Amino acid sequence: MKGVIMAGGKGTRLRPLTCNIPKPMVPLCHKPVMEYGIELLKEYGITEIAVTLQYLPDIIKSYFGDGSQFGVNLHYFEETSPLGTAGSIKNAESFLDEPFVVISGDALTDFDLKKGIVFHQKKSALATIFMKQVSNPLDFGVIKTNEKNEIIRFLEKPNWNEVFSDTINTGIYVLDPEVFQYLEPGVRTDFSRDLFPLLLKEKKALYGYRAEGYWADVGSLATYRETQFDMLNKKVKVALTGKEVKSGVWIGENVIIEEGVTLNGPLSIGDGAVLRTGVIVDDNCVVGRNTVLSTNSSLKQSILWNDVYVGDKSELRGTTICRGTTLKHTVSLYEASAVGDHCTIGANVIVKPEVKVWPNKGIEEAVVVHTSKYVNRIRNIQRSQLIKTVGEIK
Repeated sequence: MKGVIMAGGKGTRLRPLTCNIPKPMVPLCHKPVMEYGIELLKEYGITEIAVTLQYLPDIIKSYFGDGSQFGVNLHYFEETSPLGTAGSIKNAESFLDEPFVVISGDALTDFDLKKGIVFHQKKSALATIFMKQVSNPLDFGVIKTNEKNEIIRFLEKPNWNEVFSDTINTGIYVLDPEVFQYLEPGVRTDFSRDLFPLLLKEKKALYGYRAEGYWADVGSLATYRETQFDMLNKKVKVALTGKEVKSGVWIGENVIIEEGVTLNGPLSIGDGAVLRTGVIVDDNCVVGRNTVLSTNSSLKQSILWNDVYVGDKSELRGTTICRGTTLKHTVSLYEASAVGDHCTIGANVIVKPEVKVWPNKGIEEAVVVHTSKYVNRIRNIQRSQLIKTVGEIK
């Protein structure tokens, strides 16, 4: 059994997080989301893996290389133009000469793949879709099966008046190579909108497997945070980096924690982070590698990437801050805000809820930012100034 990781996503709903990296490289608790997918495939003995690429492919190839560092063999298949989910798999047909498992490079799951594979084999299926029940199916493909688990109805992203099931397509499949007969090379084709409706129409062996376990599509800023909160609260079976020094508190290597620091888990502190006197990290926080939290700063339900600098007396509540960004002293960021790479936020700035700051922006001191439109009219920081700012972090 071989594997495929679909890793071509742009992640437009995750911007500004994905302005400079592809969606599968967005970090969850210090590791790219795609790395958890590789670990899952490896856990079930799937080590020969195709990776389909389209958006910023070199970033993925540079990080994962040939896969040997992760105990697998990775084979890259790059699209010159978007081919869709199924079209990207067709692009890897020469490699996929036996049944294979397809997973998304931007989803997190702990599904038992072996059970789904055995189900597929017993049914002699052409295609098996891993399904899961959800409370809101509008963003997914909804599925209806009969008593034999044959798929009898399928609809991608319905409106509420079209919903006929709360069971959805998770984007995890077991496929036989015969499926390539229904795909044309170089033609943009989607699993949910094109291939599966075609197989259903032609009454092919299309089955739904009801998977048990955790699954999350990391498709928005809200689900990005919530997925990490679930990881910290042990709702998903994944190994977190660092040592769990007490229940729900993971600390990496070479972390400096000064006296008077308060850590109320669940939380995770990355390697080389520095927490100065009076810092409070409280309730569902991730602090990236080499990030500095200065004196009397406080975090709650916030995600900080690597190499972030947080100035004295700053207050972060429900925010996400990307790598290399500097916050001067007494900065406040509130719920559902997000700051891109290598920004500089001046002293005494207040960033209101849901504001997005695009990469390389500088905000002058003592500004109250109410809207993303204001931020995105600001000039980009000069490169020389960027280098100086990053140097100050170190």
